[in-house]
Amino acid sequence: MKKISLLGATGSIGMQTVDILLAYPEQFKLVAFSSGKNIEKTIEIIKQLQPELVSVQEEQDVIELQKQFPTVHFTYGKKGLVEVATHPDTTVLLNAVLGSIGLESTLAAIRMGKTIAIANKETLVTAGHIVMAEAKKHNVAILPVDSEHSAIFQSMNGENRKQVSRIIITASGGSFRDKTREELKHVTVKEALNHPNWSMGAKITIDSATMMNKGLEVIEAHVLFDMPYDNIDVLLHKESIIHSLVEYDDTSVIAQLGTPDMRVPIQYALSYPDRLPLKNSTRLNLAQIGQLNFKEVDFDRYRALKLAYEAGRTGGTILTAMNAANEAAVSLFLQEKISFLQIDEVIEQIMNDHNNILLPDLETILHVDSETRKTVLSMVQ
Repeated sequence: MKKISLLGATGSIGMQTVDILLAYPEQFKLVAFSSGKNIEKTIEIIKQLQPELVSVQEEQDVIELQKQFPTVHFTYGKKGLVEVATHPDTTVLLNAVLGSIGLESTLAAIRMGKTIAIANKETLVTAGHIVMAEAKKHNVAILPVDSEHSAIFQSMNGENRKQVSRIIITASGGSFRDKTREELKHVTVKEALNHPNWSMGAKITIDSATMMNKGLEVIEAHVLFDMPYDNIDVLLHKESIIHSLVEYDDTSVIAQLGTPDMRVPIQYALSYPDRLPLKNSTRLNLAQIGQLNFKEVDFDRYRALKLAYEAGRTGGTILTAMNAANEAAVSLFLQEKISFLQIDEVIEQIMNDHNNILLPDLETILHVDSETRKTVLSMVQ
């Protein structure tokens, strides 16, 4: 039995992880998890999976939860995330929190030798050089949970990675893939949250609409698979059936296909190297689908993706600044304080004004992250 710690249990990835843990109680045991402000869902998960340790966002929630569940240990805040990640009984940490808040807890888990299943792009984007160096030092496996990186990982299984010539990451194009940039000037939050293929949280859905999610995935692929940016392509594929492809030196291309269901990569990361039946799933029927469509990416149309490539090639703290600016700008858009196109404009301005530091330490990364968020807020006040 694998003993699991889960960061971000009440989010979209977290709840789908909970479904898998409930489906396979003989395979997995949830020993610790963190949640945010959704206390109703937190209580439901405690009742379903009976963990030993739970961390919440606010201290006042700890008091009420402790009364209700006297045998469970409760904690809160950033310190609580680290406690969940480093629980002594845990063998696998699944990081499904949003944003760079998951960075310190992931590093703490790596240093304790725990396997990391990572659904948190920002940890690798902002501090990939630190994370991978620590994983190598402590002989820790980093297993991707993103559908695209799981597809790449699966397409490389059993192959010589030195013979990979190119990685091709597919992108649905998001909520507005059929609109021109001019037509995006007045789109609403509600329209942006209507993703055509995937069921995801609000922040990731907006990132999909701007294609910043694909930019973060390009950077993540560079970090995870040690692939130069010139050898990582993005291909528009509106059906989201091919999740990514790997091209080898002999021109062979290996791809991973499946219906758009995030439980597939989540379960694979948890069960690896084994595969378990996916309960209540839809099998891929290519005859029924009939055809698959592909299109080159227009970097002028998807400016956020272009900015991500630029930040990736530059390296250093500009990656942290770009990511923090994006998180802050998306939050402002969701609050209807800025327009959709202003998300890109905010990121670009932050990057243009940034004084870059190559190979930053953790303290520098956290400082840049915090200061960038403050700057973005000051820009719109």
